[in-house]
Amino acid sequence: MSEQNKALVRRAVERIWNDADYAVLDQFVSEDFHIHGGAPGTEIHGREGTAQYFAALRSAFPDLRFSIDDQIAEGDRVVTRWSASGTHLGNFFGIPPSGKRVTFEGTDIDRIANGLVVECWPRVDELWLLQQLGAIPAPQTAPAGQVAE
Repeated sequence: MSEQNKALVRRAVERIWNDADYAVLDQFVSEDFHIHGGAPGTEIHGREGTAQYFAALRSAFPDLRFSIDDQIAEGDRVVTRWSASGTHLGNFFGIPPSGKRVTFEGTDIDRIANGLVVECWPRVDELWLLQQLGAIPAPQTAPAGQVAE
């Protein structure tokens, strides 16, 4: 079952994330699918909420591509470590388009039931992404042999 669950997640990444084919959500996620956000107010519920979230992400990064770097599965859980890249050409949650090419990484833990993903716990390196977009300053680096203040 673990290999089937990993294959389900791999197909979902390709069809939903990379192909932006939200019409196939019912083939991959349950009707009451729930993405548990890392911050209050960032919970995503259901297929419609999921489609809206991914459409907003795709609007901000029209050429967004995800790749799976590693997967581990046990029982009803699949852990996927992924990386993504895209060009910031649209509004991204209040950050105006910068035209910058960005890369970022994350890890998702998905719970599978009856052949569909029912829950996802994502963790994304948002700090790195926001630094690349210029929304927050990157840490200053000190010359060799000196300590940054």
